[in-house]
Amino acid sequence: MKLVVVSGLSGSGKTVAINTLEDNDFYCIDNMPLNMLPVCIEQFIASSPVLYEKIAIGVDARNVSQDIHAFPNIIKEFRQQDIDLELVYLEASDEALIQRYSETGRKHPFTQKGLSLIDAIQAEKQILSEVVLLADICIDTTLTNVRQLRSVITDRVCKNRSATLTLLLQSFGFKYSVPNDSNYVFDVRFLPNPYWEQHLRSLSGNHPEVIDYLQSHEEVRQMIISIGDFIEYWAPYFSRESRNYLSVSIGCTGGQHRSVHITEFLADRFRKSADKHVLVRHRDLKY
Repeated sequence: MKLVVVSGLSGSGKTVAINTLEDNDFYCIDNMPLNMLPVCIEQFIASSPVLYEKIAIGVDARNVSQDIHAFPNIIKEFRQQDIDLELVYLEASDEALIQRYSETGRKHPFTQKGLSLIDAIQAEKQILSEVVLLADICIDTTLTNVRQLRSVITDRVCKNRSATLTLLLQSFGFKYSVPNDSNYVFDVRFLPNPYWEQHLRSLSGNHPEVIDYLQSHEEVRQMIISIGDFIEYWAPYFSRESRNYLSVSIGCTGGQHRSVHITEFLADRFRKSADKHVLVRHRDLKY
C-alpha cells in the first residue's frame, strides 16, 4: 500500500495537492481526524488491496491540535508495517498566505477563534511544528502557482520510480528569496555575470551564447565540478537514512543566467546515475 499523508499551512495548497493525487488514481480523504487515521488504514488493509492500493489523506491543524503528541507514534507505527508512507508538508511565507486570503476573501480556519489573520497563521504554525519535523517532503509554495504545484506533486509523489533517491536541482534568484524547501543552498553570485554583457543580458542561462561565455571561465567549470562532487559524496547518506528526496538549490542574483547554467550542467551529470531520479526547476526564470 502506498500512503501519502498531506499536511501543512492553510492556504499553502493542500487542496491542490489532494486533488492532484486524486487525478493520479489515489483514493483521497481530506480533513481526517487524527485519532481515526490508524483505524481507517486498518480497514483499508483488510479491504480490497486493488481498490486501496494508493491512498492520500489530508490532515490539517484542526485535526492535529488535540492529538499532536500522538502523531509521531502514528507515523512510526505505519512505517513499521508494510506501508509505503510519505508525509508531505506544504508551507508558504506569511506574506504569501496573507495575500492569498485577501485575494480570495476566505477566512482562515483559526480566525474563528477570534484571532487576527497573522495571529491565526502563527498559531497554526505552532500546532504543526512537530509535523513538519516528520515530513519526508517539504514544499514551499510561496512563489508557486497552481499549475506549478500540480507538476511538483506529480513529479515528486505520484510517479513510480526504481531510483532510490529523487534529486531536485533548482535555480533561483536571491533577490526573490531563498527556497525554504532546500536541503542545500549554493551561492554562485561571485561568478562572472553575463548580465553585465549587453548582448547577453536578455538571454537565459540555457542560451548557447551564455553557455559559451560561462564555460570560458575556469571558476564556473570548477564550481560545477565542486557542487557535483559534494552531491555525489553526500547523497548516499540521505538514502541510508531513508530520505528519498534531496533538494539542492543554486542561487545567483536574479535566477536567469549563472544559477540556470549550473543547474542544467549538474542535471546532465546526475541523469547518468542509475540510482537517482533527477528533477529540474528554474524557479525564477522568466523566459
